[in-house]
Amino acid sequence: HPSAPGGDAHPAGPRGRQPGTLLSPALPVPALCPRDTLSPLPATLAPCLQLLCLRGLPTGTRLSRCLGDWVFLILLGLVMALVSWAMDFAIATCLQAQKWMYGGLDTNVLLQYMAWVTYPTVLITFSAGFTQILAPQAVGSGIPEMKTILRGVVLKEYLTFKTFVAKVIGLTCALGSGMPLGKEGPFVHIASMCATLLSRFLSLFGGFYEARNIEMLAAACAVGVGCCFAAPIGGVLFSIEVTSTFFAVRNYWRGFFAATFSAFIFRVLAVWNKDEETITALFKTRFRLDFPFDLQELPAFAVIGIASGFGGALFVYFNRKIVKFMRRQKAINRFLMKKRLLFPALVTLIISTLTFPPGFGQFMAGQLTQKDTLVTLFDNQTWTKQGINDEFEYLGILEAWLHPRSNVFVTLVVFILMKFWMSALATTIPVPCGAFMPVFVIGAAFGRLVGESMAAWFPDGIQTDSNTYRIVPGGYAVVGAAALSGAVTHTVSTAVIVFELTGQMSHILPVMIAVILANAVAQSLQPSLYDSIIRIKKLPYLPELGWGHHEKYNVRVEDIMVRDIHYVTLNCKYRDLQQVLHSTKMKNLPLVESAGETQAGALPASTAAVERAMGGWVAEGTSGASVRRMRGVVRCKEDGRALVGRLYPLPCPMAPPQIREWEEQQLDQLVDFSSAKIDPAPFQLVEHTSLHKTHTIFSLLGLDHAFVTSIGRLVGMVTLKELRKAIEGSLTGKGVKVRPPLASFRDSTVSWITLGGTIPKAAGLPQGSSTAPPSPTLPARYLGTQTPPVPVPRRLHAAGRPRSGARRAPARRR
Repeated sequence: HPSAPGGDAHPAGPRGRQPGTLLSPALPVPALCPRDTLSPLPATLAPCLQLLCLRGLPTGTRLSRCLGDWVFLILLGLVMALVSWAMDFAIATCLQAQKWMYGGLDTNVLLQYMAWVTYPTVLITFSAGFTQILAPQAVGSGIPEMKTILRGVVLKEYLTFKTFVAKVIGLTCALGSGMPLGKEGPFVHIASMCATLLSRFLSLFGGFYEARNIEMLAAACAVGVGCCFAAPIGGVLFSIEVTSTFFAVRNYWRGFFAATFSAFIFRVLAVWNKDEETITALFKTRFRLDFPFDLQELPAFAVIGIASGFGGALFVYFNRKIVKFMRRQKAINRFLMKKRLLFPALVTLIISTLTFPPGFGQFMAGQLTQKDTLVTLFDNQTWTKQGINDEFEYLGILEAWLHPRSNVFVTLVVFILMKFWMSALATTIPVPCGAFMPVFVIGAAFGRLVGESMAAWFPDGIQTDSNTYRIVPGGYAVVGAAALSGAVTHTVSTAVIVFELTGQMSHILPVMIAVILANAVAQSLQPSLYDSIIRIKKLPYLPELGWGHHEKYNVRVEDIMVRDIHYVTLNCKYRDLQQVLHSTKMKNLPLVESAGETQAGALPASTAAVERAMGGWVAEGTSGASVRRMRGVVRCKEDGRALVGRLYPLPCPMAPPQIREWEEQQLDQLVDFSSAKIDPAPFQLVEHTSLHKTHTIFSLLGLDHAFVTSIGRLVGMVTLKELRKAIEGSLTGKGVKVRPPLASFRDSTVSWITLGGTIPKAAGLPQGSSTAPPSPTLPARYLGTQTPPVPVPRRLHAAGRPRSGARRAPARRR
């Protein structure tokens, strides 16, 4: 597909198919793409192309491929449920081993401390080292990378088998250490890798086009969340919110089917292993259903939502500052690059020391795991009355919140403050980990704190008419967990995840109010955690066009586009082509008629001639000068034979001087494009397209570049980089101004294109012209022609030719 991103792309998919290729190799391009049109072939036509391909197949083949979706989704759900259950079993075993070591050394506090600290340090160090050696791409959450991949960018080695192995083993060791790390984000990445490996193994989806793989990856993201929390509905909605800007409704059923099947198998395995008596919620609650909350409690729920919004924004800010501080300190950065395992070991040592139960951990329930912590926080009983420890109602694991020299409120406050910065610091460790679960626990603790405070202020409950209902602090914990996790991830589906986790919807109104308020506050202050990681890692992304920036709606493509770009002409020579390929790292080269001609045409499609002509060079380009009529885009790809030819020189009977002379003669010949594969309809934008519309098109189709034309003439190109700068405000001061209506028809300004990229003063451009300056990094290349730069009228009349010698008529006054 001509609009498929190719910044960091590499040939992917079976049989070396280029990313973004929509057409089957057996189908010729002229049969599907009319040659007399300049409109692009958008990704939304993929189902039509698939139907066209299937119509030419036998009935049995069509039926097998239709059933292939169901078989693939069933296998994906089954495999991911098995992986999730096995990982939970291994993690629980590791945590139980730590408790066993700690309890067996109760006679010596020093030995207890050594066991408590050494055990997680060894696991984290092994996870970091194993991941770094096998597949460094497995480090981190994986959701930011999947968001980039689903947008169309191909990231190397992110969906391979070795990355899958490194992610699974590294995540198991990291979570088994007891550090405040999460499982949900990495499981989205694991499910995506599993879907890719399954599709390659079954060979059912490799013969069509990349859009089919993107659909399966979208379903895999839903499976990753669904089998992690046994929450299929929330998993589908959450995966859509965090990975997609626009979601194709046709993929809805795939996500729900795979996520539901995976969650079902995941809970059935728990029953089979006798962990549960029957299929129930993961953190089942028992709140009263007749009167779960009173109307007078809604302000308290609103306060939780607003405070969670500020807390979520602060968490994202703190996490980003930690990473930037480590990168900016060059001495620390160089030292940690040499000692890669020192940083995770040091962080684990600090956190383990602070959570040591006989030490400072006794003030923050340090001996509880994340699962036990959530079970206690969601408890439907009030822990204290007026904060008096003597009236602590429950024992068991709830004793962890009881301290003889402080009340429950102090323990909850210390827990929230310590876990907040510990989680933000722990998620920067170079191991497979997520941040959703730690934030979820912190939000539950904050909600529990507000609930216990409400229970202390109203010890007899809130009286309504003749009935009095006691405060349920566990309901406040549920509201706080959904609000803070929603604020950090900028999602509303965390409310649905909470309902499925607890198995109750009694607090649906307070949860929704708190989540919406938290999102409103957090989105106005900071980006989501995943968008923040995307910016830190400098992955290709497109920021949202925020509300209230009215000046950005007056920006047009011609104000931000790149004008001086590389291109190829029909009459260029091999020497010129070689020069372009040496001077650019781009993947597509635009093909224009010539420097002076304006006739349009279309070329047949084939790749053999271009590959032979270019010798296997990889280049990506975009369109050239404003005086050239665009013919298409030449796409080059690596050829195995060309690579072998460069690595192993072939014997030749000619002497070296003769070889050089023959090469010079060949380089001076014209390139033959008659059998080259050329896309006749690359994606194009008109120069007067608004920034708002351009942002919508880039987001909807997943573009990373588009050509800019004026009446079919190539005038420039806009990429994701220029669009991102324009939205973020770094290009708003470069000559952009508001144009009056019909200004484009009255404008007869002459634009000049020079080799230096500057506009001469004699061109007559007014002060403050809206014409953006050309890019200073890419000088113009005039290949295959000796025509010098000439002034060209910027607007053409209805007849298609400029009137020579005609003066502009004065505008009619009203």
